[in-house]
Amino acid sequence: MRRHIPLIKLAAYLGGLAGLSVLIVLMVRSDFAEMWRTLRSAGWSLLWLAPYRLFFFLLYAVGWRSLLRPYDPQGRAGLGFLFWVTMVREGIDRLLPVASVGGGIAGIRLVGWRGISGAAAAATVAAEIVLTMAALYVFTAFGLFLLSELGASHETSRHVLIALLLSLPMPLGTGLLLRYGSVFGRIEAFLRPMVGESALSGGAAALDRELRACLSRGRPLVFAGLLQLMAFFSASFEIWFVLRLFGHPIDVSAAVMLESMTQAARHLAFVVPAGLGVQEGMFVLFGHVLGISSELALAVSMAKRLREVLCGVPVLVSWQWAEASRLRATVRSP
Repeated sequence: MRRHIPLIKLAAYLGGLAGLSVLIVLMVRSDFAEMWRTLRSAGWSLLWLAPYRLFFFLLYAVGWRSLLRPYDPQGRAGLGFLFWVTMVREGIDRLLPVASVGGGIAGIRLVGWRGISGAAAAATVAAEIVLTMAALYVFTAFGLFLLSELGASHETSRHVLIALLLSLPMPLGTGLLLRYGSVFGRIEAFLRPMVGESALSGGAAALDRELRACLSRGRPLVFAGLLQLMAFFSASFEIWFVLRLFGHPIDVSAAVMLESMTQAARHLAFVVPAGLGVQEGMFVLFGHVLGISSELALAVSMAKRLREVLCGVPVLVSWQWAEASRLRATVRSP
């Protein structure tokens, strides 16, 4: 017996698929010529960046699994599945204009496929975001120390330090609000007079409860945070590798400095679609400290953009294939 899918649901899926396809094509097409030129200049060895990135995803997936374990003791959302979902999240955040939050929302939905409640999944994703901000601050502080050691001017180092200190309340305030502030319950209470009691399901209280529980588990939080910090450091190898291919080798400390400054800027400018222009500007600005020309700095940035496309596009296609498969299963189920 075939189940009838509501026309609105089917239209929403088809419209979303069409919109996603257009966005991916536009994003890739805008940089395609530069990416091809970069690939030809560096050589085909540049493509090794894509499989190496899998280590980054694995670290994040292992950390996420530790946060999810209290909600999924049977392991329904196994490491392999979370590894794929982590890649989907990264592909959405890096390639689509979603202000770096669309990946988290998609991750909550996908984990729900394995029978984990939306509140529990959302709590772990929110905890991951807080941990990412904390790990990024440690990584950036380390990069700032290296920046001064590598001969940057006192003015440049001071400006970076001021920006770091001024933005420090963001992760601290976010973590404290989520842990103690009952944020979503207050939002629900604020909206209730405007949208009515029936429009709200009461899920905000459950989400606040799961957030408090998740953020009170010290050992999984520390473990996941350390893995995220390792992931940030591991990404520095990409810069080291690309510059060697271009005949301008640098040491590990210089690669860590460039990666930390770039990642800090991208996360602070999260509202910029896919970080366009932010990454390039940071490579040019801090590359000059190392004697890297603007042209070479832009080539390094484009190499990382190529890696984002190589990792992101196939996994986004697989995500839509999985969504279509579930839609077909809905039609065929009794």
